[in-house]
Amino acid sequence: MKKKKYSFLSVLVLLVGLVLAACGGGSSDETSTEGSGDSDNGNAQDNFSVAMVTDVGGVDDKSFNQSAWKGIQEYGKENNLEKGDNGYDYLQSNSDADYIPNLNTLVRRNFDLIFGIGFMLQEPISEIATQHPDTYFGIVDSIVEADNVVSIMFKEQEVSFLAGVAAAMETKTNKVGFVGGMESDVIMRFEAGFRAGVHAVNPDIEVDVQYVGAFDNADKGKQIANQMYTAGVDIIFHASGASGNGVFAEAKERKQKDPEANVWVIGVDSDQYDEGTVGEHNITLTSALKRVDNAVKDVSNRAKDGNFPAGETLNYGLAEDGVQLSTTGDHMSEETLAEVEKFEQQILNGEITPPGTLEELEEFLK
Repeated sequence: MKKKKYSFLSVLVLLVGLVLAACGGGSSDETSTEGSGDSDNGNAQDNFSVAMVTDVGGVDDKSFNQSAWKGIQEYGKENNLEKGDNGYDYLQSNSDADYIPNLNTLVRRNFDLIFGIGFMLQEPISEIATQHPDTYFGIVDSIVEADNVVSIMFKEQEVSFLAGVAAAMETKTNKVGFVGGMESDVIMRFEAGFRAGVHAVNPDIEVDVQYVGAFDNADKGKQIANQMYTAGVDIIFHASGASGNGVFAEAKERKQKDPEANVWVIGVDSDQYDEGTVGEHNITLTSALKRVDNAVKDVSNRAKDGNFPAGETLNYGLAEDGVQLSTTGDHMSEETLAEVEKFEQQILNGEITPPGTLEELEEFLK
């Protein structure tokens, strides 16, 4: 009897221990679920951190990087995040040697999603993403094939086509210019689309095309703009990052010296209307907006919601609100706006496909 009673108590103690352990395990699992973002209390939204690495143009380039940073800031504020660790942030690259160290720094700071802004970060993103498969990455303006990377591309040729239409409608000299940063697939899409848009309105208009060779050389951009304006060009479309600041500087200097001077700049990426202000005048005709802000915010929200488009290439054009032509300042005539709208509808309807390469441009010009 004594031995039997002892065994019964032992079993009872064991059963109580198992029940307590199970209860403790349940509490632990619940806490883990809340932290993982699978619960319904919104913690995943608050805790999903996002950061970006700029290219050499800098975060305040009034163009590409600035637009991306705007989108990340909006994402952070909409989700009650603060700038810094566990929120949103950026690291600026002063040279291409900074790309990999900057990406590694953000990985060590445990950001959930890290963007590389610009095609120049393609190889660095590819390398770091391979080394850190548990971190999400996004590359803008290039393609990296990896399971933890989303590639974000834009149909720059569509909005550039509309910029070309606007330039062709507004030019008084029948001479317009295109200033590119570095020769690349991205900038070629800008060039091809612009030249096609000009041609669609008036094939007799002359388009002067020159490249700076960098995205951060405002002095060279200013020099090229000076040559173009002196040669009779009255509208310059730049797709050159911070080098375009020199194009604006040249146009503003000419306007300041002669308020009657007919010189215009078409901005790029961001709305660059304010960049064209000189006294009571403004020389920004329009801007070919590349909504990097919309794209990075869209991807950030998808990832936060557990729908990161891993390994995919996303293309943002007119139909996806990825590109658009600005109308700030009302500098374009009603006739020009009507023509721009007509061609925009033709692009959306598939009646016109703006060329994205010089080879496609040659076919289009025929």
